[in-house]
Amino acid sequence: MPDIDDQDRFDQAIAAINAANADDPFTLMVDGEVLPKEQTHAEMMTRWVRELDPRASEELLLAARAHHIRRWMIPRSTFPAGRSAYLRWRRALHAVHAELTAAILEDCGYPRGSVERVASLVAKADLLQSGDPDAQTLEDALSLVFLDTQLEPLLDDLDDRQLRRALGRTWRKMSPNGQEAALKLTLSERAVETLTRLVDGFADE
Repeated sequence: MPDIDDQDRFDQAIAAINAANADDPFTLMVDGEVLPKEQTHAEMMTRWVRELDPRASEELLLAARAHHIRRWMIPRSTFPAGRSAYLRWRRALHAVHAELTAAILEDCGYPRGSVERVASLVAKADLLQSGDPDAQTLEDALSLVFLDTQLEPLLDDLDDRQLRRALGRTWRKMSPNGQEAALKLTLSERAVETLTRLVDGFADE
């Protein structure tokens, strides 16, 4: 288990992040229970980060919990259609996530260095491109949550070419550690067959 400098402060921050996500108007059905979507995703992110990196830092665990905090505040529909507008939307989301997270951590008494580190992870901040291992673990966890929760619906919504493009973007952002975890996900037989087939194709590209 990672070392937590101040367990009470950490628990307070996690509780505040959970509270911020609790009124998500979007929901997920998990084991027959209707749950707030972003709060549920945040809990899944935390579990994946702990599994991928048992020695994950306190800052990485906080970033995992807050990575999409109050994501519904800026709907995709507030930006035009198209790839460039989509990327602008993503950047706007990252900035809001980082700002909200920093405010919570400051209220909980975290030092400036920790606040800035968590905010930079949440905001992406080109850390993945520079080879930051925590940013990679966060990206792996995010990809695993995506595959775990959205691959099944995509099988019905996208044709094979669209699936290859969508999953290819995800797969290429993952580390070998994350890819190995993805191939062990508990999915339907149809989803496992599709993922395995497409992954084998990526290796040949």
